[in-house]
Amino acid sequence: MEDKIFFSQLEESIRKSCQIENSLFEKFEVKRGLRNSDGTGVLVGLTNIGDVVGYKKEDGKVIAIPGRLLYRGIDIEDITKGFQQENRHGFEETVFLLLTGKLPTNAELVEFSAHLAALRALPDEFTKDMILSMKGKDVLNILARSVLGLYTLDPNPDNIELDNMVKQSLNIIAKFPTIVAYSYQALRHLYKGKTLSIRHPQQKLTTAENFLYLIKGDCNGYSKLEADLLDLLLVLHAEHGGGNNSTFTMRVTSSSETDIYSSITSAIGSLKGPLHGGANVRVLEMMDNMKKNVRDWTNEQEVTEYLLKILNKKANDFSGKIYGIGHAVYTISDPRAGILKAKARELAMEKGRLDEFELYSLVERLTPEVFRIFKGEKSTKVVCINVDFYSGFVYSCLDISKELYTPLFAIGRVSGWCTHRIEELTFSAKRLIRPAFKNVYPESEYLPLSER
Repeated sequence: MEDKIFFSQLEESIRKSCQIENSLFEKFEVKRGLRNSDGTGVLVGLTNIGDVVGYKKEDGKVIAIPGRLLYRGIDIEDITKGFQQENRHGFEETVFLLLTGKLPTNAELVEFSAHLAALRALPDEFTKDMILSMKGKDVLNILARSVLGLYTLDPNPDNIELDNMVKQSLNIIAKFPTIVAYSYQALRHLYKGKTLSIRHPQQKLTTAENFLYLIKGDCNGYSKLEADLLDLLLVLHAEHGGGNNSTFTMRVTSSSETDIYSSITSAIGSLKGPLHGGANVRVLEMMDNMKKNVRDWTNEQEVTEYLLKILNKKANDFSGKIYGIGHAVYTISDPRAGILKAKARELAMEKGRLDEFELYSLVERLTPEVFRIFKGEKSTKVVCINVDFYSGFVYSCLDISKELYTPLFAIGRVSGWCTHRIEELTFSAKRLIRPAFKNVYPESEYLPLSER
């Protein structure tokens, strides 16, 4: 009982010490969340890697425009259309493009893909000690500690010369899918009573195919369309500019010249947060809840009424949020969502889940008007779906467990993280990232213990 009272008092003191008046943020013109008052991001750096476009400024006004995403200056729609038309996977090509700034020739792509594939395997003792012997209930947590463990296998872990950073990056990008797959198998075995299946990576398979093989079994355990969709998701998640939370975390920690393993672990920690990497799970749970509570999935009025209940905190998780809707940069459209939606429909048809897909599509179409009704007639806020809206549905069609949704995000994004680290530590104007904070706690005098 005394412990309970002690901690209650301690908690209250800590809570009071953390309170800052909202008016002070306005007084000192603090850009909370590194966002300007008009909703645009505060410019904190320059990059050659990715460009996220959702608005433009004209005469001092922010104007919403259709969203675009560019990898090294090439539109993501052109990238995905290119390899899809040639009926091949594009993740390996995307990694090459991000790292080098150019598209590979056929010979370069073959050699690069083979090099990555040759790095996939983990030492047996590493798998046993870091993944199987140390219990873990979260795949991302196991991934983070395993990345730190890779430090011990690196003969030059703290070397930040370019050649060493490239070697480290390729090794980490190649091993991420293997670590994630083994972590998931360990979790299933320990907490769900499933058979432990640790399979050796297959060098002749693409990254997407190999991952499906590691978690499902033989190469007949998935269809070509399933592998195509997973490859597409990896490409769409590979990069999203330097300002997204995990990539910015990667750049901040890298600016201190710490080792790559520490930096990537910090980025994983950022991605693990529900405000960053976990939205697709929440979308899936929201839609499952809707399917149970909306009798006619094609009835626009019934779906609209249920969406309004969500916004009024009377349905789903009572948070007042329609998950998968809205983005910090994209306003009119998220290009990744449009690309994914087209292929998601094909997958839904193959899996006999077209009625569910049509419900998703209806929610996408109705939500902007629902927001306008909720906010009032004068509302001018523009909202659109983001890539998370359909990605959870795709993963569920692939029969991939929810525990893997955000780790799959990490498998794609680690290529962007590594590229941003290399840029941060090689460009000429590098400096330790150290923004300022204004202290607003009043000064006071120290009192001896006997006088308190």
